Amino acid sequence: MKRRNLIFCAAATGLLAAPNAWAQSYPSRPIRLLVPFPAGGATDILARALSQKLGEKIGQTVVVENRPGAGGTIGSDAAAKAAPDGYTLLLATSSTHAIGPTLNPRIPYQAETDFTPISQVATSPNVVLVPLSSPARTMRELIEHARRHPGQLNYASSGNGTIIHLSTEYFKTESGTFIVHIPYRGSALAIPDLMSGKIDLLFDSLVTGLPHVRDGKLRALGVTSLKRTALAADLPAVAEVVPGYESTTWFGLYGPRGLPADVTTRVNQAANAALADADVKERFARLGAEPAGGTPQAFAAMVRADTAKWKKIIQDRKITLE
Repeated sequence: MKRRNLIFCAAATGLLAAPNAWAQSYPSRPIRLLVPFPAGGATDILARALSQKLGEKIGQTVVVENRPGAGGTIGSDAAAKAAPDGYTLLLATSSTHAIGPTLNPRIPYQAETDFTPISQVATSPNVVLVPLSSPARTMRELIEHARRHPGQLNYASSGNGTIIHLSTEYFKTESGTFIVHIPYRGSALAIPDLMSGKIDLLFDSLVTGLPHVRDGKLRALGVTSLKRTALAADLPAVAEVVPGYESTTWFGLYGPRGLPADVTTRVNQAANAALADADVKERFARLGAEPAGGTPQAFAAMVRADTAKWKKIIQDRKITLE
């Protein structure tokens, strides 16, 4: 009986030790970082800026793999269905995990329960642009001008349900203005009409919007981060005139549901170390993004709050994909 108990105890000890030993050997082969958007886009470029340094910090190659389609749904679903072994990660965005699931109930994954949060990677604010012919030279003047002419001004977006669309509707709600929405198939297509004055307003990304400002073709009034950003140090935050207003695109690392805690911690620590690297910060800045980092718990809490905010805007403004 004693011998049987000893065998049982030894076996149990081995079972308890196995996961820890496995985690200590992770990673023993290359890691896939799924990007649910096409090559060459902002998310892809950011992923490639992160992957090299992340690989150095974690001690294994991190290979970026693009899985575009359906607004980020295809790649995200592939990550959700991958084995929870730490060898498939996802670089998600507010589109795939906050806005998209609210707008499209047919998405094949549950954003909050089918993934393991690892770390927020970056945030990217938008810039508020008006034509040079606009009488508004500040955010306050823009709001006053819009209030004096309800329904007579218009704004462009990159399409229904996009972050640009929602950001402007959020701005309208918080500023008490009525500005007509004109959707385009991408914000770049709206720029010529903005320059000519056919469009009165555009909330665009810093990367694509600021060059037109520097070239003297458009006027920038503010940024949509809660506070001023070093990415555009001479511009005020919209929140200085509309208290509490904030609209940023976030990027974050996820694993599939059930990712072991030790592996989650290992990837989180490597990601935070990579995001602290000067070269990564410089490359992110060129993309109009600021490194974030932090704990998995803080990342999950941020996503829940962001999802709740956009859900309210979507419901209050009756926004659909149509």
